[in-house]
Amino acid sequence: MHRTHSFALGLCLLGSTWLAPAAQAQLPTNNPQAERILLPNGWSLSPAGRSLPLGDLPLNMQLSRNGRLLAVSNNGQGTQSIQLIDPKTEKLLDEKVIGKSWYGLAFSADGQQLYASGGNDNVVLRYPTADNRLGDPDTLRLGRAWPNKIGPTGLALDDARHRLYVVTKEDNSLYVLDTRTGATVQKVALGHEAYACLLAPDRRTLYISLWGGDKVALFDTQTGRLTGEIATESHPNELLLTRNGRYLFVANANDNSVSVVDTRTRRVLEVISTALYPTHLTGSTTNGLALSPNEKTLYIANADNNCLAVFDVRTPGKSAARGFIPTGWYPTNVKTLGRTILVANGKGFSSLANPQGPQPVKNTDNSGSHTGVTGQPVQYIGSLFKGTLSCIPQPSEAQLGAYSKQVYANTPFTAESERQAAARPAGHPVPGKVGEKSPIKYVFYVIKENRTYDQVLGDMPEGNGDSTLCVFPERVTPNHHALAREFVLLDNFYVNAEVSADGHNWSMAAYATDYTEKTWPTSYGGRGGTYDYEGTRPIAYPRDGYIWDYCQRAGLRYRTYGEFADKGKTPLKSLQGHVCVPSPGFNMDIQDVERVRIWRQDFDSLLAVGAVPQFSTIRLSNDHTSGQRRGKYTPIAAMADNDLALGQLVEHLSKSPIWKESVVFVLEDDAQNGPDHVDAHRSPAFVISPYTRRGTVNHTLYSTSGALRTMELLLGLPPMSQYDAAALPLADCFTTTPNAVPYQARPARVDLNARNVAWNKSAEKSERFNLAREDAVPDLELNEVIWKFVRGENATAPAPRRGAFLKLAPKRDDDDD
Repeated sequence: MHRTHSFALGLCLLGSTWLAPAAQAQLPTNNPQAERILLPNGWSLSPAGRSLPLGDLPLNMQLSRNGRLLAVSNNGQGTQSIQLIDPKTEKLLDEKVIGKSWYGLAFSADGQQLYASGGNDNVVLRYPTADNRLGDPDTLRLGRAWPNKIGPTGLALDDARHRLYVVTKEDNSLYVLDTRTGATVQKVALGHEAYACLLAPDRRTLYISLWGGDKVALFDTQTGRLTGEIATESHPNELLLTRNGRYLFVANANDNSVSVVDTRTRRVLEVISTALYPTHLTGSTTNGLALSPNEKTLYIANADNNCLAVFDVRTPGKSAARGFIPTGWYPTNVKTLGRTILVANGKGFSSLANPQGPQPVKNTDNSGSHTGVTGQPVQYIGSLFKGTLSCIPQPSEAQLGAYSKQVYANTPFTAESERQAAARPAGHPVPGKVGEKSPIKYVFYVIKENRTYDQVLGDMPEGNGDSTLCVFPERVTPNHHALAREFVLLDNFYVNAEVSADGHNWSMAAYATDYTEKTWPTSYGGRGGTYDYEGTRPIAYPRDGYIWDYCQRAGLRYRTYGEFADKGKTPLKSLQGHVCVPSPGFNMDIQDVERVRIWRQDFDSLLAVGAVPQFSTIRLSNDHTSGQRRGKYTPIAAMADNDLALGQLVEHLSKSPIWKESVVFVLEDDAQNGPDHVDAHRSPAFVISPYTRRGTVNHTLYSTSGALRTMELLLGLPPMSQYDAAALPLADCFTTTPNAVPYQARPARVDLNARNVAWNKSAEKSERFNLAREDAVPDLELNEVIWKFVRGENATAPAPRRGAFLKLAPKRDDDDD
């Protein structure tokens, strides 16, 4: 077995007349009609081909055998649906809203029936498709609905034997159903979360990708037994067979690869590397496969590189890279029909502002759609980015070369960026590459919960804010405002995540796995599922771990205060023995000033014995708030508590002996809990250090991954994914001349102990909120009650206003390095 690389063609391009550009000033846009679109994470889109809109997070597409129908399963946080499309005319034929669904689709051989996974309802729905319409479905039930854990995913249909094969990701099983009676005739334990299943042409063998097991299982349909396993790379998902069944292609999301299997010998012939450059870093997220009609060309969807990798596979075992094709944002599935390549783009064509974001909600129906007081849809980030279908004519060699150049131009990641961030002037505190020394020895990383820039700092005239969207102004958050003014105001900072589920992963690993990205919308849409994204489920782990794992491998001292831990308990092996035991995890009944008191006591004891960790993660989460639930802290009190706690932490550190060697990074894990007139991902962030370029406003486009890259360079750690390797470090926020003047925390201007006492519609709604963990509360409803608490029970949201990202700031005349 050997490894075949997609980046060979890229290196050839680099060696000729074209070079992937370094980070430079650009004109970002959130206009999906633009020729080239800059996303808030620093990556760009230039989608090839024609397009039509799909629904919320399309995960799967299936063509009928005659090619006349294309079915799409939309599985996002908002409205979930099944769509029928005429792939030749590229027109939507029909659409049915479905209460719960997830991935699985299968047409009958004659195309007259469509089977679709019913998600956590634990059913499979069978739709008649006569007259190119979806009729009323009948139901094949696997078991009781959620909270009974089954979770059907991939489907495979054997019409001749009246068998439907269903694999699952919650009870990790294979179900064999009789399509005539709907009865389950067999259930087989698989041992790991399953993604897809695929029947061999002779219908004797069923191949099952074990998403959480790094292998493909083989099931003999005649004996009803598992007959073996084939080891793949990490997170095998989509499966594809040649027509004769001789070769099986397996997409491996966490390894940027495709395993090519000889089904006769059950051996992996080769591994195709799909990344744009030679790299071991995760971040391409390979998750879709299609062969050209003559089976000479393999198209591979790289979700996080926003492209297709194209390979010549005429001789399996000796595949050759041909190039790349640019797609939309997060392609999840690819099919071919004649000379047309069909691509489902999970997040569509652009990011968007959400000035009509989570605010007062007029009504909510069972489909998950929401309408604001103006009658316009509420722009909640969880369902803001609608999927699209790209229809791309098969490119000529010349066109493929041009497409490849576009893909390389769209990515800020390069082979060089993995090794070195950028050259720095002598004495700059942020190293240009791993291993260079820095005067900063201690990194304190504060993680907060879910606020947008406009919600907190929108009232600051120094920055690009919208004061009409600011619900926690300076009166409530005097320390946030003082820290921004005294150190540096960042008004063009964006989180990589949409919600806390992927947010805590992006915040701690600069990556969220395909499992995380594809499953959080289910639970966030109120469709069952558990919050398994902070170390509680191994399938959600990044392949090489979180930043604490990197610290452990580097021999650094590190400690966590409530992040991925609660009162000394943590599911992560790398954190065991590195937890401040008294520190609580997410708990809205514990004030953040108490969390800081615990940190301060622990910090002082470590300082006394010279054992302060080089890296500390500190959770201050009360800016999440408890809405208007009676007896809980009011939203204003919770946010003011969060503000004072942050001020107290910075003050205490700034008056300590190690202040002159320290930096504090403060980030929200996501920005889902409110509106922003620039982009739904824009969030407050702070860089606090004697080496901060004080009293400045920085308009540079920065991201969560860029903040992590800065921390890694300071700590001597390598990048964890292609995203932090590619991201722009926050180096321009630092100066070579330190100013060690300590910070003085501003006292609270409101009552931190104020409790909700009113009984009104918002209080009644808040009584139903699950406050046991972050994001268990429907965010649209939580932010409605927060807005109404601040602005009055009958307050209306401001009129929508569109914005665009700020242009990267030019270098200032007063720069001293």
